[in-house]
Amino acid sequence: MGLAENAAAAAGRTVAPDDLQLPQTFVDEFPASDLSEPDLGDLSKDAEPTTNAVTAWSRVMGEVRSIGKVEKFDGGKAGRFNFRGIETALNAFGPACRKHGVLVIQHKVETEYRDISTSGGSRMRECTALVTFRIYGPDGSFFDSQAAGEASDSGGRSTPKAQSIALRTLLINNGLVPTQDRDADANHFERAEPIGPSAKEYRDEQLDPKTSPSRLNQIRNELRSRGMLNARVTNEVGEQESLDSIGGRMYRERTGGGE
Repeated sequence: MGLAENAAAAAGRTVAPDDLQLPQTFVDEFPASDLSEPDLGDLSKDAEPTTNAVTAWSRVMGEVRSIGKVEKFDGGKAGRFNFRGIETALNAFGPACRKHGVLVIQHKVETEYRDISTSGGSRMRECTALVTFRIYGPDGSFFDSQAAGEASDSGGRSTPKAQSIALRTLLINNGLVPTQDRDADANHFERAEPIGPSAKEYRDEQLDPKTSPSRLNQIRNELRSRGMLNARVTNEVGEQESLDSIGGRMYRERTGGGE
């Protein structure tokens, strides 16, 4: 059954043969991929229904002895290297898992996010994902295993990227697939220094009664190093005032005018 027939069946209808003809431009631009799998033998013979998860996974490990780093990254100044991506890992482990009746299910995801900037000035969203996978055997038994992934993206895709990296890490590490060189992702960038507080954030901290005199001194040093001493903001009475002046006033108030 073809793609159009599958879609029609899912929608509860049939498709006439004439409807299955794709425009020639589509065929030329998007040639069909070779998704055939190697002959893995009689699945009913290899995936005995009484095999537990640990034994079944060990058999998967026996099938996947190595995965080459055949994907290439060329980042110009960032460097060039070969890497082993999620598709390569899935292409190796997918047939072996199906042969031995093993299911690798994403069971739980814990994420953390933060905004970062690259050395080129681009803003990106970074996601760190700790994923718990549940690995089932033919007899319904299972064991859990965790893997972490981290990814950044400017278009809202950092979460699925991080989860994909976690899955690749799980398969490679739990499968004890050997490697001889550095692994990396296709997307590469150099991280810039962390972005510091804004002028308004510094002002709010200076005006906060809980901010100690020692912290006010520290803020002044930070402002000096960042060239922000003379940055003007709206103070507590609605007037424009420099951060250096606000910090000095707050310091004198909280130390009784002393040093």
